[in-house]
Amino acid sequence: MTQSSPRAARAALYSAIWRWHFIAGLVILPFMLILAVTGGIYLFKDEINDAAYGRLRFVEPAASAPLLPSQITAAALEANPGTLKAYTPAAAADRSAEVDVLGADGLKNTVYVDPYTGAVQGSLWDAGASGSPAMYVVRKLHSLDYVGWIGNRLIEMAAGWMVLLVASGIYLWWPRGKKVGTVSIKATRGRPWWRDLHAVTGIYTASFIVFLAMTGLPWSSVWGGKFYDYAYALGLGMPDGYWSDQPVSTVPVSAAIDRAPWIMEQQPMPVSTAAAGVPQALDTVVARVEALGIVPGYAVVMPSGAEGVFTASVYPDDITYERVIHLDQYTGEVLYDAGLADLGAFGRWAEWGISVHMGQEFGLVNQIVLLLACAAMVMLCVSAAAMWWKRRPAGALGVPQVPADWRIPRTLLLMAVAAGIFFPLVGLSMLLLAAVELGVYLSGRRLRTA
Repeated sequence: MTQSSPRAARAALYSAIWRWHFIAGLVILPFMLILAVTGGIYLFKDEINDAAYGRLRFVEPAASAPLLPSQITAAALEANPGTLKAYTPAAAADRSAEVDVLGADGLKNTVYVDPYTGAVQGSLWDAGASGSPAMYVVRKLHSLDYVGWIGNRLIEMAAGWMVLLVASGIYLWWPRGKKVGTVSIKATRGRPWWRDLHAVTGIYTASFIVFLAMTGLPWSSVWGGKFYDYAYALGLGMPDGYWSDQPVSTVPVSAAIDRAPWIMEQQPMPVSTAAAGVPQALDTVVARVEALGIVPGYAVVMPSGAEGVFTASVYPDDITYERVIHLDQYTGEVLYDAGLADLGAFGRWAEWGISVHMGQEFGLVNQIVLLLACAAMVMLCVSAAAMWWKRRPAGALGVPQVPADWRIPRTLLLMAVAAGIFFPLVGLSMLLLAAVELGVYLSGRRLRTA
């Protein structure tokens, strides 16, 4: 073995990582752009909704006390006949009350009512937690729900690859010998300028990108499902015996209410214990949950069917006040009442991470910091595309050459296997890329020996 072998092995390792960084970057580039643009918009959904629908969402504060919930919902139903589905009291003195009504046409609308006068200010198609049809579209684009189940899995794969791209990018950037890594844009034009821009943007925003990717993964199908299962199995997610000895339905919490803590979304709804009777009045239910200390901004969902329950839930900016309360619709008995402190450690951290991910935990500072991170992701995509376009030969993709020396350290192989296990869909895509790489390598070898 020659003295140059270790240097050749290091060069081969660098070339292999560079090649995979390049290929994976091009593959996930469109998904990363979608996530960054839609995520940056959705960070300001409340502000956008307030500006676009201010005439519906705001009222003139009055010195008199608000009307009773039954009076507000009656006014909404008179203007928009149908079935009452949910009631959201005004969250502040200058806010409308919101009433969700299921019409005879099968569509659910949110009716905005002045809580002081009962005047109906208008209605919108009910967009759930998004707050408006426009933000609903942005949210669905962010998760690629419009593409069906495959869209969610593609976004999950892209999020996992974003973490690995950050790790491999840092490796490629890392100073070697006496060289200093690029921490400022030194080139003035051409491909070197785009390279410096890409490196500097990536190194300063790496931690934010990893944070956004990891806190978005709980919503994914494969990774999120496994995270939930393991958190529960370890006693660190939902508390064991969620409903104690209460009977439950087959309806998940996510299907019954617009916005629930992530860790609770797949739990079954409880059922009212009495088979029949007279349901509690809405005024009584509202008074009950407010006496229990639920914070403003909560919504009360009406029982669904004879065995349904009243559910009051709130997902506020300060996640420590999140709360879900289920009441028996006939007796008013509290069947379940829990907040963040009642969750296991993984559950609490997941809820906090999701809250920060959505830009709501630390107010405007949270939104601005993550908006800059989204802008950095767009810049990374633009600079990567520009570098590729400038370096590619005419009529070719310009993919970095397959390294001639394939002596990749076993440690790196183990890290790749570990990454593939931790991010299952990334592992699947790794196998596909490895199969393509092997095919290219064998094809080139046959050509060289022919």
